[in-house]
Amino acid sequence: MGANLKEVRLRIASVKSTTQITKAMKMVSAAKLRRATDRIVQIRPYADQLNKVLQNIASNLGDENNTAFAAQRPVNKVLVVIITSDKGLCGGFNANSVKLVKALLNDKYADFAAKGKVELLTIGKKGFDAFKSVKIKTNNDFGHLFTNLSFEDVSKAAEYIMYAFEQKEYDVVEVVYGQFKNAGTQVPTVEQFLPIKTTVAQKEANKAKTDYIFEPQQEKILNELVPKILKTQFFRYLLDSNASEHGARMTAMDKATDNANELLKSLNIMYNRARQAAITTELTEIVSGAAALSNG
Repeated sequence: MGANLKEVRLRIASVKSTTQITKAMKMVSAAKLRRATDRIVQIRPYADQLNKVLQNIASNLGDENNTAFAAQRPVNKVLVVIITSDKGLCGGFNANSVKLVKALLNDKYADFAAKGKVELLTIGKKGFDAFKSVKIKTNNDFGHLFTNLSFEDVSKAAEYIMYAFEQKEYDVVEVVYGQFKNAGTQVPTVEQFLPIKTTVAQKEANKAKTDYIFEPQQEKILNELVPKILKTQFFRYLLDSNASEHGARMTAMDKATDNANELLKSLNIMYNRARQAAITTELTEIVSGAAALSNG
């Protein structure tokens, strides 16, 4: 019985220690989430509006006048960019993005993957860990971006992708990331980054093409404006994922703390019962011993 009590005491101490850790991690994630939320809330309307401008330009200009990043060509090679976190303990955030990429590889791009015509670019350690053993070429050159998330560093990754697309190394670039809704909701999302996408509705609406007046020259504006918009879009993907990671971790740590507290209640009840049983046993032994002495 004494050994049983000692075991329960050790478990109680262990759970209390775990609870302190999960509470601390929840508080840290909450602080980081506030900063990350501020950044994504500020950039999202701007990025969305820029994307509309980009799609309008791509829809209205003829193929001969359009930017190289809007070029629709037969798909021979695909790049899938997966954005995950560097650290774990954030619920199903990373697993959901990995699952979405696997669905793309097994469904939409199954034929390309079988022929070795799909490559992965991972941003975040968890994404690289998930696919490093898969027989698909995986590039982790920009896996460090979350170490110090800045527009300058993210722009380098976007430039690499844009240059590769321009050189026809890839014909389609898809980005998989966790879209931030709120602290409790992160939506695994796949978006086509390149070529610049135009919807059927836009094409129908633009049959009578808008005649844009460019000042200065059209080529100069497109060469300057389009890459900047694409870099901003790519930066938004990472800011979304960053906020989603901290939201998922805060929620996961909150649930872990609640579970630990429930377990602590159960262990305390178990400890009290075991202690009471030990006392009862000791009393019984004392009474039995006293009775034996008196009878003797």
